[in-house]
Amino acid sequence: MIFGAVERLLALRYLRSRRQEGFISVIAVFSLLGIALGVATLIIVMAVMNGFRIELMSRILGVNGHLTAYYDSQSISDYRDVAQRLEDIEGVRLATPLIQSQVIVTSGDRAMGAQVRGMAPEDLERRQQLVSKVVGGRVSDFGRDGGLLAGSRLAQQLGVGAGGDITLLSPQGSETAIGTVPRMKAYPIAGLFEIGMYEFDLSTIYMPLDQAQIFFRYPEAANAIEIFVNDPQRVWELRGVIDDELGPGWRTVDWQQAHSSIVNALAVERNVMFVILSLIILVAAFNILSGQYMLVKGKGRDIAILRTMGATRGTILRVFFMSGAAVGLFGTLLGVALGIVFTDNIQTIQGWVEAVVGTQVFNPEVYFLTRMPAQRDPREVLEVVAMALFISFLAPLLPAWRAARLDPVEALRYE
Repeated sequence: MIFGAVERLLALRYLRSRRQEGFISVIAVFSLLGIALGVATLIIVMAVMNGFRIELMSRILGVNGHLTAYYDSQSISDYRDVAQRLEDIEGVRLATPLIQSQVIVTSGDRAMGAQVRGMAPEDLERRQQLVSKVVGGRVSDFGRDGGLLAGSRLAQQLGVGAGGDITLLSPQGSETAIGTVPRMKAYPIAGLFEIGMYEFDLSTIYMPLDQAQIFFRYPEAANAIEIFVNDPQRVWELRGVIDDELGPGWRTVDWQQAHSSIVNALAVERNVMFVILSLIILVAAFNILSGQYMLVKGKGRDIAILRTMGATRGTILRVFFMSGAAVGLFGTLLGVALGIVFTDNIQTIQGWVEAVVGTQVFNPEVYFLTRMPAQRDPREVLEVVAMALFISFLAPLLPAWRAARLDPVEALRYE
């Protein structure tokens, strides 16, 4: 073994305090707690951020295509054949023709902008993530008498509900004898959906494809094909195959490009939080460093005696390295245990906090979350442990080297 039995015994002995060395032991305890809290905090925060990312991505990817295909001429007349060819590709789960366009929605004296997604009723029924989020009206009424599905927040802003009417104004006007006038038409609301993303629920309307073809003037055509794949995290692997199947004149946009602002923001936030919280471990490592320096200074006579008894410089270095590294090792293990226990029981802890403060930690009206999501990534936990151990093992090296270089004659001269 690298460390002998005597070296381990001496390192353990130096970790225990005697009355005159109590302050050094207090520093060791605080260093251990600092390492433990830093590691636990990193694990908890990274797990919560992963939970938020997975929750957000599941909602985005549940209602939006993982890949959207557009044709250069915009109008896709053979959209059914194209969609069928795409669904025949291995790894593609669903391909849906649709019409996407911007409109102005009015009801009474209220108006706001929205995005219309024209989709056939049979295709909408295949979107279980959307169908299961209908909170008012009936999905079966979608397409009946031109019935639409509208976001709950949009309906709330306009002051209408399921069964009410809204008027759509297209920015593409119609040419008349008196000039260009905006196209407008009233539609009934068949149902309301609430995905849980504020922007989506505030600005999205689903319209039957045949009605969208008439209103936006795409006769027997669509302007996009929305594609869902089995593994959205690896959509880039299928993108080349899909591009080859579509041929020239087509372009595709994956979900990471379409939602690049959200994806990049989550990645930057994760990296920044990792760096900031790592400073907690770094501060605790400085405590180990200072504590070991004080220990070496207080053990000068012991070091000199050990050297005169035949202990080598390597022995002294290993003894003091072990005494400092042990603090980091046990602190890291304690932090990992605390982090795992906290994330596994985060819902119970949330309930305790809400009972104490008397309010909801996550107000659904604000966050669209009733609970704090947490998802540990084993790879990230290993990264945190590796970083904590590296810092903890690096900190006591300099004091240990200083102890090994101590001259026993100088140390005993004034004893």
